Formats: sequence, C-alpha cells, structure tokens
Amino acid sequence: MNRRERLVVIGNGMAGARMVEELLARGGQDRYDIVMFGDEPYGNYNRILLSNVLNGSQGTSEIFLNPLDWYSQNNVRLHAGERVIGVDRERQRVFGASGLSEPYDRLVFATGSRPFVPRMEGLKTADDQNKPGIFVFRTIEDCERIADYAQDSKRAAVIGGGLLGLEAAKGLMTHGVEVHVVHLAQALMENQVDEAGAKILAKTMGDLGVNLHLGKSTQRVFGDERVEGLEFSDGTTLEVDMVVISCGIMANVDLARDCGLDVERAILVDDQMRTPHDARVYAVGECAQHRGKVYGLVAPLWEQGKVLADHLVGRTDVAYGGSKIATKLKVMGVDLASMGITKPETDDDEVMVCSEAKRGIYRKLIIRDDRLIGAILLGDTSKAASLIQAFDSGSPLPDNRAEALFDIGETKGPASPVDLPDTAQICNCNGVSKGAIYACVKSGRKSLKMVMDATRAGMGCGSCKSSVATLVEHACGGSMIEDPSIHYYVPGVPLRKPELIEAIMEQELRSVSAVFMQLADGVEDPGSKMGLSSLLRTIWGKEYEDERDARFINDRVHANIQKDRTFSVIPRIAGGVTSAAELRKIADVADKYDVPMVKITGGQRIDLLGIKKEDLPGVWQDLGMPSGHGYAKSFRTCKTCVGTDFCRFGLGDSTGLGIAIETRFAGLESPGKLKLATAGCPRNCSEAYIKDVGVVAIEGGLWEIYVGGAGGAHVRKGDLLCTVNSHEDVLLITGRFIQYYRENAKYLERTYGFVERVGIAKIRAVVIEDEEGIAGRLDAAIQESVDSYVDPWLEAGAPATKNQFLTALPMVKA
Repeated sequence: MNRRERLVVIGNGMAGARMVEELLARGGQDRYDIVMFGDEPYGNYNRILLSNVLNGSQGTSEIFLNPLDWYSQNNVRLHAGERVIGVDRERQRVFGASGLSEPYDRLVFATGSRPFVPRMEGLKTADDQNKPGIFVFRTIEDCERIADYAQDSKRAAVIGGGLLGLEAAKGLMTHGVEVHVVHLAQALMENQVDEAGAKILAKTMGDLGVNLHLGKSTQRVFGDERVEGLEFSDGTTLEVDMVVISCGIMANVDLARDCGLDVERAILVDDQMRTPHDARVYAVGECAQHRGKVYGLVAPLWEQGKVLADHLVGRTDVAYGGSKIATKLKVMGVDLASMGITKPETDDDEVMVCSEAKRGIYRKLIIRDDRLIGAILLGDTSKAASLIQAFDSGSPLPDNRAEALFDIGETKGPASPVDLPDTAQICNCNGVSKGAIYACVKSGRKSLKMVMDATRAGMGCGSCKSSVATLVEHACGGSMIEDPSIHYYVPGVPLRKPELIEAIMEQELRSVSAVFMQLADGVEDPGSKMGLSSLLRTIWGKEYEDERDARFINDRVHANIQKDRTFSVIPRIAGGVTSAAELRKIADVADKYDVPMVKITGGQRIDLLGIKKEDLPGVWQDLGMPSGHGYAKSFRTCKTCVGTDFCRFGLGDSTGLGIAIETRFAGLESPGKLKLATAGCPRNCSEAYIKDVGVVAIEGGLWEIYVGGAGGAHVRKGDLLCTVNSHEDVLLITGRFIQYYRENAKYLERTYGFVERVGIAKIRAVVIEDEEGIAGRLDAAIQESVDSYVDPWLEAGAPATKNQFLTALPMVKA
C-alpha cells in the first residue's frame, strides 16, 4: 500500500481552506495527510462579510465558513493561531513561531494579502508605538477594535475610497460617528466604475451622509498621544479622532521570497498553480501571480483552488487559464455589478450609456465585435445575470443593444436562473455555480436548507437566496421535500414547540444551558438562546433560571439599542395618559443626560433616544417610572382614544379599559411583541382593528374583541373573536387568548401569522367555547405570569452583573 503524502497548506483564509475543501471533495484524504497553518486563532471565515460584523448586522459566529470542529471532522490538522516563520525547501520542512515544525511532500502557499499602508508621517508615537486611533480593516480582530474605539469617537476618516473603504465607512456610521472618506483619486471605486458612474456613486454616498474628500493625498497624521487629524499634500487639514486605512492590499510574499521562490508582485505560478523551479510547491489566491496578473476577488480564488485540487489528485488535463473578472456586490447598500473594462480601448469599441442621476442609476456597456467586453450597472442590477452570462461565454449581443439592458416587447433576458448555463455562478460570496446546486440536489439533498448547508449558497450576503430556492425547486422536479427543521421552535433543538415544552416540563429544565445539555447533545446554538429564554420564562415564571448570555443586548440592559449603539428609553405611560409631574420628570432627565431626541411614539408614549449605556441606571432612577418595554418580545402598550370622557361619539370608556389592560399585562413575555388598542367607538381612532388584540366599543355597552391584526409592513384587519359586555370580560378573554398564543405560537411569530395559521374558528372554539377544556388552565397560567412580573428597571439599583452597564458592547446582530 502506498504511503500517503504529507500536504502542508500555509494559510487558512478563503483561498487555502477552499482549496482543501475541493481536495476533500475529490477524495484527497485518501492520498494526503493534510496539515494547515493559520495566523488567526479560529477557523476559516468569509472576509467579504466583515463589513456586516463592523456594522453589527451579523455576529462573528455567523460569518464562519469552516468552524474549528470542521477540521477534525475531516481529518485536517489545523495549527490555529500559529504563524509560519520559515520554510526550508531543501529539507522540505515548515517552521512555526512557537517552535513546532512540519515536514511536507507538497506545500501550498495560501498566505493571502495584507492591507497596504501608504507612507505618511505620524503613524506612531514618540516611543515607536502605533498611535491610538489608527486602524486597518482586514480581520475579525480589526472589526472588534474599530467598533470598540468608535464608541468614544466623534469624527472618523477612512483613507481609501474603494469597496473596502466605503464598507468601513458604512460600519463606522452605524456607531454614530461622523465619517469622512479620503481618496487619492478624483473618483470613487475607479477600478469598478468610470468617471460618470463615479459621480453618481459619489452623490449617492453624500446623500447617505458620507463626507467625501477626493483627490487628496494624506501626508501626515497629527496628534501627539492619539489621532487628532490629517494633513494633506495641498496643505489643508481635517480634524478627526480616529483613522481607518483601507487603501488596497499587498500580497504576503516575504516568506516565499525568503525561501527562494520566484516573486514579483506575488508568487509566480504556472497553469497548474506550481512555482516555476520547485514542482513540489504551489500558490493560490491573492499571493499568487499568474500570467502577470494578481487577483483580489473571490471568484478567481475559487477557480484556482479547483484547478490545484484536480492537479493534486492526479488529473493531467487541467489548467488555469486566468479569470474574467465579473463581480456583483453592494456598496453601502447600493447595488453594483462590474465586469471587464470600464473604458473603451479602441476607436472601434462600441459604447452604450444610460444614466439616471436623480435615481442613482447608471448603466454602461462596452462592445467589441458584437461581444460584451465591459459593463457597469449601478443602482439597478436586474440585468446583471444575463450580462455576466454574455460576458463569460462570449456570445453575441442582440443587434438592438437596448435589449441587453431593458425588456423591450417580447425580447427579454433569462426569465429566471433556470435559464442560465450550469457554469453560471449563483452565489458570489461562496463561489457556488448553478451546476453545483443541481449536483447537490441530484445527490439526494432535496430541500432548500439541505442544499444551502451543503453548498453554502445563499449563506453569505443572502442576495442570491431566492435564486437558489428557484433552482432547488426546479432541480427537484416536483419531488422537493420540506425540511423538518423549519418546524423546530428554535434551530438548535430538533423539536417542534409542543414536544419541546413537554420535554422541558418532564425533565424540569429551567435554564437554557440545561435544554442544550439534555435535548441537543450538549451543543449550544447562539441563535437559539433568545427563543429558549423566552419560552422558559413563559413556562416557569419565577422558577426560570436566568442566564444573561441567553439574552439579546436589549434584554440585558432593558433598553432598545440604536444604530449608533446608544439606547432608547421608554417609560410606561398607560393608555397615553400622563400628568404634569411625570412630564417634568421626563424633561428633567432629558436635560440632565443631554438626550439628543425626545419623541412621541406611535403607542402614545414618550421616547428618550440617544442615551449612553452607562447612563441607563441613572435615567431610570431619576424617572421613577416603570419600564414601557419598548425593547422586548413582550406586551408593549395599549393605545387608546379618549372614549366617553371627552369624545361626543364615545360609546365606551376606552381610556380606562386601556389603562387596565396595560397595567395587568405589562411586560408579559411572549413569542413576539404584542401591541394592543382600545377604541371607544367603531370610528377606530386608536387603530384597534389592526392590533394584535383590539377592543372596540359598540352600541348597547358591548365590546368587540379582535385578534390577529397588523398595521406594519403586513397590514391585516383582525378577526372578530367575540363580543362581551364588561371590562372584566375583556381582561379575562384577552388574557386567555394571549396565553393560548404564548403556548402555541412559533418563536417571533406575530399574532397575525398565528391567527392565519391556526384559524379563527379553532381559536374561538378553544378560547371562547372551551372545546378542549383548557380555559381554566389558561386563565390560571396567565395569572401566574402576571403575579411573577417584576419591573426590570429595578436593576438600576442592583445590576444583575458587574458588566451589565459597561460601555464596551459585544458584537451582536441588531
């Protein structure tokens, strides 16, 4: 039996890890013992999504492609957090910084690149330390450091107006920092758009609040102990208190050069990704230079990884011929697709331009010999798929060029991704083609989730998810199955809600960690913690064992986090009825804590916005009012009209009833937020017909109770549950319905979805007619929850943890 060769890969980034995945998919584990080195102390993650980590829309755990356990499961030995400091090609050995060494038979350089930092004065302090306030934007650690520093900053400069620079700017803006983008060129993203497109892009960025300084060369960072500003070559200055440098990348080639490999801008490789003078050594990704080109986009990295994987398993017919650059992305939320050249190169090149500056839309095609050789789509990328297909395949464009950009008559581009060739890339973030999705379905994975888990298509930025779903459905040809996991109450515990509740009660599981231990084989899923926490509080009330890491930041500090990471505080004002004394308290707090905005909410309350985390306990103590729960998945408010007190049309005391409802159900935990209303007559001034529960007074002293209404993005008139004749009956039936909803709704399912799913007839039978004989138990359960309520703002005087109100915030999905 032949000995397996030792394959060592230096680099655990997107290129190196992807190549290993491709190798494993080709049976490479039978030919190689695979060893990897990674500078960072964790598995491989998607650097494309770092901007989401910086702006808080995704947590770090959500961008991992290969978590640490993936390596052991696939018999890949990863030295995580181990920097390689030397390679001895003669002895065929790799040396790590800690002193360990690994022999190799074949060696792959996947060392990637590092941020390019232009020469400028003042980057370091007098004792040669990096000056506080200067950052690069390349790793998870960079994101965390930038986000932390931004908490105490007011003005930030991003040096670099390319894609990463603009994404860094977006991330900083979500932290409430005034952002200035400084760019050496006169146009943003000059590699992806032309001058006219750049002007439209610049206007769009300005409208989004970005301050642009184009054609500026930064010469010096001034400030003795920390950043205080920038000085430009024209003598002008800009005062800022932090700087993020995002001026492009440089290939990491020092290690390769030191061991004698041929290096120019990057490591020279041939069509099999081999280095010219050592057939045992290869390079892929941003550190590789092929036919004079170095690629910084993910698609070429995927292509290189596939060729190298094929070569390593013995295929002799494979060759990498270079990549045609076509990319589709979002720049601060603005759609952009760019491919090929951005300017004509010969007099015979045909150019077609359509510009709609007011709408922020720009389209440009460059055509040679009826073939597309370049295109820019800014603000509207609906034709990107068909144009990328034409660009990649070299197929001729229609004689009427407008048909390539617009739907004219019956002539249209591909109606769906089904019409694209198998080679078409569907997921840019993870390099998944249409053919790979079809092959995955053919292998037996016949649900959308199965395909997404197996290929990672749609699991990056998510913009391609609908296309992936269309392809899976088409590939299944009517045999598409429903993945059972979509019915799980939370994704990390494989049980539907009734079975989950039964198991929790039978085994007396009173904490989130206990549920994971007993019902999920001890595997904790961060995305499931909040749902389990809500459910356990509903089941156990005072007996629930609270674990603070199972709460979202809003529920840890009992205030609603804002995009700039300050907080919103909403005290309870039952029924919208307040007093001069309460208003004075609110005004005094607004003055004392310099609250940037005081706003009347849609629920007839007063919202204090822009409060610092460390000020929250003081704000609550000074207010002396109970929490209005404007942040929680719970009962929030009961909106009222003035009813019979002042309105000449009033048929019932809606104000008194609304106050009674809000007083009784304040802060009640539920699968989704609950917004209620009472109306003194059918004129519906308080919008009771479109609330989760709405109560409307009618002739004869009666009250109609409506459930399942919605007035947001989904608009729905509630269904009439019943008619009663007293406030007491309203409170009884409302409580019974809410408890039935709490026990049977999916996590985050609002009442409008619940009522539509279960059906009003079924709900009426249970809640009103007591068809299942559980009405008494529902009444007792809701009373127990009401009795166990404690105002969470009491923690102002006795914080639950010593870190509860510290300024530094974790990276969480807002």
